[in-house]
Parts: sequence; C-alpha cells; structure tokens
Amino acid sequence: MTDTELTLRPVTDADHNVVAEILTREWHDIHVALGTLGRVDASRLPGWIAERGTELVGLLTYHVGDDTVDLVTINAFDRGGVGSALLRALIDSARDVGATRVRVTTTNDNTRALWFYQQAGFRLSALRVGAVAEARRLKPQIPETGLDGIPLRDEVDLEFLL
Repeated sequence: MTDTELTLRPVTDADHNVVAEILTREWHDIHVALGTLGRVDASRLPGWIAERGTELVGLLTYHVGDDTVDLVTINAFDRGGVGSALLRALIDSARDVGATRVRVTTTNDNTRALWFYQQAGFRLSALRVGAVAEARRLKPQIPETGLDGIPLRDEVDLEFLL
C-alpha cells in the first residue's frame, strides 16, 4: 500500500474496457450469475472505482431495482480500507436513489465475505440451498470447489436496511 490518499469515483462509459478487463480477470467473465437477478452483464452496470494516485485499487458494480440496490461485484486490490470505502459509496448511492435496502449475494464457501459484510452491518436474509447448481447452468465456469476447499453449493443473501 502507498501513502497516496484513496479516492472514489463513479464508473463512466470511458471505463468500460478497463471494467470488462477486471471482471474477466477476477470473475472469469463479464457476466455474473447472481442470486435473484440471474445472469448479469456486470461491465455495463453502474459502479465505483477506487484509486490511489493513478493506480486502480478497487472496483464495485451494482444493479438498481425498485427498492433494492444489489451489489453485483466487488474487488479490492489494495489493503487499507478499499473494500469498506467502496461499500460505503454503494450504501450512499442506494440512499440517493431512494432504495430501502442494499443486498449482496455470496456463496457458502466465502467466509471472508460473510465476515466482511456482517462487520459492515449487513444481516443474513436468505439461504438458497443448492442454488449454485442453477448458477452453473448460467455460468459453467463456476467451480465445484470454492475457497479453502469448501464445496461450492449454496447462495447466501445479506442485506443492509437503509
């Protein structure tokens, strides 16, 4: 991590290529199979970019629904509060559009994400047992085994009420 201050800015149309590159590198595709939304082209969604100087150190994309803002992807490439800053920007964006909640879907193996979101004030709101099998039909690249060797089977929703 450098001493350069972290700045956040909204994703613009000019960022499309870099967003697509990051999503392909980190998520193996620009499309994300996401809980209740199904298959989503995350490269065309609104989002936030985190930078330290000229270095891109984080990216978050989201989808705006009627009363819910869904966090679609989040990646922090630097320590020092990047993920937390992106999450705060998302919550502020959700308030700005009049949403009543922010929802995020993760998988049963992603214990770091479950910790991170709960630390940020999110609460568990749904468990979809076996949902990853359906997600694999939409996105066959999803592996059978996830983080820490845990079988990748279920989706977990967490929500932050505004």
